[in-house]
Amino acid sequence: MLADRADVALLAVAVLGLLSGLGLMAAGWPDAAALAFGAGVIPVLAALLAQILLSLARREVGLDIVAALSMSAALIFGETLAAAVVALMYSGGTFLEGFAAGRARREMTDLLSRVPRTATLHRGDGLVEVALDRIGPGDLLLIRQGAVAPVDGTVAGPGALLDQSALTGESMPLRRTQDQEVMSGSTNLGDAFDLRATRRAADSTYAGIVRLMETAQASKAPMARLADRYAMLFLAVTVTLATAAWWVTGDPIRAVAVLVVATPCPLIMAVPVALVAGMSRAAHFGVLIKGAKPLEALAGIRTLILDKTGTLTQGRPRIVSVQPTGSLSPDQMIRLAAALNQASGHPIAQAIVAAAAGTPLPVPAAVVETPGEGVAGIVDGHAVVVGGTDFVLAQLGLAPTDAPLRDEGAVVVSLGVDGVLAGHLVLADALRPGMPALLAGLRRRGIGRILLATGDRRAVAMAVTRGLGLDDVQAGLSPDDKVRLVLSARGSGPVMMVGDGVNDAPALAAADIGVAMGARGAAASAEAADVVLLVDRLDPLLPGIEIAQRARRIALQSVVAGIGLSSLGMIAAALGHLSPVQGAILQEVIDVAVILNALRALRIMPEQGDPSSEAA
Repeated sequence: MLADRADVALLAVAVLGLLSGLGLMAAGWPDAAALAFGAGVIPVLAALLAQILLSLARREVGLDIVAALSMSAALIFGETLAAAVVALMYSGGTFLEGFAAGRARREMTDLLSRVPRTATLHRGDGLVEVALDRIGPGDLLLIRQGAVAPVDGTVAGPGALLDQSALTGESMPLRRTQDQEVMSGSTNLGDAFDLRATRRAADSTYAGIVRLMETAQASKAPMARLADRYAMLFLAVTVTLATAAWWVTGDPIRAVAVLVVATPCPLIMAVPVALVAGMSRAAHFGVLIKGAKPLEALAGIRTLILDKTGTLTQGRPRIVSVQPTGSLSPDQMIRLAAALNQASGHPIAQAIVAAAAGTPLPVPAAVVETPGEGVAGIVDGHAVVVGGTDFVLAQLGLAPTDAPLRDEGAVVVSLGVDGVLAGHLVLADALRPGMPALLAGLRRRGIGRILLATGDRRAVAMAVTRGLGLDDVQAGLSPDDKVRLVLSARGSGPVMMVGDGVNDAPALAAADIGVAMGARGAAASAEAADVVLLVDRLDPLLPGIEIAQRARRIALQSVVAGIGLSSLGMIAAALGHLSPVQGAILQEVIDVAVILNALRALRIMPEQGDPSSEAA
């Protein structure tokens, strides 16, 4: 924020100095005009020199040196108007570049938003709220329904039903029994349970994820400015030509004119304009790119790593098949199961209710729920029981048996009606629609390798991705395993990681480009990412990449055109055909031309995808 204000202040000073000087010159006061021009130049030049010294301390050489040389030489040899025009050009370019940077990554202030700051501790015969740093191994905590486990521990009661999808990628709720481990960051989906802490909060799983993310973020090498890639060559050519013009003619004004024309504002200004325009265009298609550097990086991605749960898949179970074993039809089975499950808050129960959307459901009576097992009750005068197969068979007085369907990644829910097994509902976390076409489109945009990285079991991952043609499937990964996978994949080119959970945040930060599912994803992943998809779909990614590639191409066109025209102007100045003021004006004309070209990025229309009202 402070840097943004400084850029605005420098631009204001340059504009004020130039306008004041022109007014004084028109009034017939040339000496006062020269002072006004100089007053507008000196603050800009001072800021520029400070920036150059900082860059040199980092062993970086940029084109800013040419701008500093032109302003300094113009002031020294009395060409104050030319210096003022250059100062305006440079401060304007800096302001635009700062605007691009202002669209970059926000501070990760909400990283811990889903973790409680306090915990409920058993003390004596009562409960007390204590700060997390006061919890130690062996303390007994109460985890209420819907609450997040603040520390790692073990279940100290009969059992717990947990959602660990944000940590492990496992989309289905998990049942934990007496003495089984619970990871910090897990959400309690069932009744309140007691947790015996095994670690301090600072040493627990979630805190480790935070540290991993911070380390990975710091290790990401910053991308150099597009303009600075040409700095050494352009600087050498400029200084050589200016020196030669002075030495051959003995006129230092020739050297000043060359330096003024060489001031690389087409590079300094056109690049951020094109990239910011590309960012704006991408946002129209539901893709928020956090700055010009991520957009440029997005254009060169060669490897894509996808998370599974909530990214490749929808992140919520749905019915994929119905298997009647009695006289009821599939629709009748769903209706009865959904009617009874209206009384349950279990995620599987709610998925069954959602499957009956649009169908009038009767109100169940005499409902009895066994947490984590199933529900029994009366629906339309029928005795109905829904739940795990063994639970339903036990309720029907039948001998336990294996579920008839054990597909990896699927959950089998059985239905009993009036003492008879009516059949089974099979639920799974389904693949997002259109994934094969999307992945094919990404390959056409230059992505050569597409990998899956998930914390889920390998058999589940293979079942979900069957037929997608992925180059590799990595399963059972912890957050740090995902980071190592990202870093190793960099050997074959820039890497993009797409994820939505807290467990994905370190990998998103480590990748050249991290993409988060912003609509449903965790705050940690959204903050760690360079790109956020504003809708809960992956399809905006394709137009986003196409826009990035075309915006970068437009920026390069502006660079080539700007440098070519500037080079011709430098030659003309060296031959004495342009004065410093004429050179500065010519450079302004070049600036306008390349900036207008750069603004074409605002009109990019991707071949793939149309902006929906939701995305817009």
